[in-house]
Amino acid sequence: MNLLPKHTVFLDRDGVINEDSPDYIKGWDEFRFIPGSRSAIAALTRSGVRVFVVSNQSGVNRGLIPLPVLEQMHRRMTAAVEETRGRIEAILYCPHRPEEDCTCRKPRPGMLENARRIHGVDLSRSAMIGDSAGDILAARRAGCALAVLVKTGKGVVAEKELAASGVRPDHVAENLDSAARWILSQWF
Repeated sequence: MNLLPKHTVFLDRDGVINEDSPDYIKGWDEFRFIPGSRSAIAALTRSGVRVFVVSNQSGVNRGLIPLPVLEQMHRRMTAAVEETRGRIEAILYCPHRPEEDCTCRKPRPGMLENARRIHGVDLSRSAMIGDSAGDILAARRAGCALAVLVKTGKGVVAEKELAASGVRPDHVAENLDSAARWILSQWF
């Protein structure tokens, strides 16, 4: 019996799993998986990695996305991932606007720390995959072992922002599929 804590991968949602929009993803009819994202989650699942989604969703507190609509979108996303034999263990999201100054909104590490506290995640055995500087900063602040930036979504701009601030991700990948393969090669 393996008593070692499992590895965990945190995924940002918009720009990593699904296509992003400057107007927010306000419903399932606007949700489009990035090619390869569902199979990447399935590959992580097959390897025994726990998968969590951590996503800033300020559209809720901006009055653009009703909370029941967001939760229904997350249920449908999870079900679509399960169709490819992937598993998302939990989705943690921050509904706050940036000016609300909460501790859960990335780049703060609150959602990752909540995963540690609520779900028993060992952050020292975790990785974060995101498309923004905030994703990488949250990973660093939470003590994640790996922080991977993907070029989908806002990733190309984020790479420049991070370089200008002297913060470097552990790896830059073309997309979630490539990022997942790199993480698995580091761990197994």
